[in-house]
Amino acid sequence: MSFFRSRWVDRPAHVTELEPAALPAGFRAAGVHAGIKPAGEGGAAGALDVGLLVSDRDETVSAVRFCDNALVGAPVAVTGAARTDALRAVLANSGNSNVADGDRGLETARASQAAAAAALGIDADRVGLASTGVIGRELPRAALLAGAESCAAGLGADAAAFCEAILTTDKGPKRACLEVALPSGRTVRLAGQAKGAGMISPRFATMFCFVETDAALDHATLDLLTGVCVKRSFDRISVDGQLSTSDTVVAFANGAAGVEVAAESADELALGEAMDALLRQLALELVADGEGTTRVGRVRVRGAAEVVEPVARAVADSPLVKSALLGADPNFGRILQSVGQALGAGTPFVVDLAIEGIQVASAGTVLDLDAETWRTLERAVESPEVDIDLSLPGEGGETEVFFSDLTHEYVTINSEYST
Repeated sequence: MSFFRSRWVDRPAHVTELEPAALPAGFRAAGVHAGIKPAGEGGAAGALDVGLLVSDRDETVSAVRFCDNALVGAPVAVTGAARTDALRAVLANSGNSNVADGDRGLETARASQAAAAAALGIDADRVGLASTGVIGRELPRAALLAGAESCAAGLGADAAAFCEAILTTDKGPKRACLEVALPSGRTVRLAGQAKGAGMISPRFATMFCFVETDAALDHATLDLLTGVCVKRSFDRISVDGQLSTSDTVVAFANGAAGVEVAAESADELALGEAMDALLRQLALELVADGEGTTRVGRVRVRGAAEVVEPVARAVADSPLVKSALLGADPNFGRILQSVGQALGAGTPFVVDLAIEGIQVASAGTVLDLDAETWRTLERAVESPEVDIDLSLPGEGGETEVFFSDLTHEYVTINSEYST
């Protein structure tokens, strides 16, 4: 199956898919069972729960993005104080997010950073951290440190075990490795590994994404590409409208391919197009795996710049809209209600709405659809991916949010998550 399987993401013509767990040159990874993840979370007892991703080149540059929750995990805080422009490794664990554990949590994070650095023979401030799992419980320090050392001793040329080690309620890994043909006639590799299924909201999610390229970029260029691509991918998704405490994106460029990608060059544009497609598909994989997701919606809103974002989020996060999406019910009244709620009292309700290209409301008034058109609409919303388009008064604003339906499985998982 092709990695680029959503109709909303096109594979760039200069991109070739490789073995999904492969890594670019100069990167290695590992994953081990350290005993952090309880039996049954992300797999049976013995499931992998500590992973390490490493660049072997000292010239490696990096770029990072974190969530903007007021409550962040100790790994986010410790990584933010590291050399975020020159990270060479990231140590990640699942089963416990190391959040709200005060000084003890920070000490555990710093100890794991130091342990990974010592095992790799690099400075501690070049190791990033990421933790995911239950909030508010102590992360077993001894297990994490032992896991870091075991990973360092078992690094290999693919990311398969690493991808498994970062999973929580995910049904499976989310990863890809691409070969990118540049206009200069040279090729580089670009890979990404992500996790996330619940506590997903625009402005990030309970998600990790690690991106690697063997191209040589300066930090400013990598940071620009990462920021732009994150805004078009992980900032655009929602499963439950909940902003996580632990979101982490780390991008690495190590130059092992011997190909320099200069700022503002045709090669940079080509690499940026590949990264954009990679991250958008990975983001959609998160939504499609949203703890029971059966159907994914996309809401696009055009209108005045100050209203398009709150309207899109209101529709994407509405439990009524999400329930209708689950049932393949073209209940457009719920969409219109969400729009009105976001706009607020006193705002003229002049809204056009189309679902899967079929217009159902004009200037705020529902259209009288004939029986054949209604049947066509009913069939259209049975698709795995459903488009919702809204036009509001004003100009200058356009946005989109990808969101999941609200399923019985989601409720079950989250009613039993910590017990």
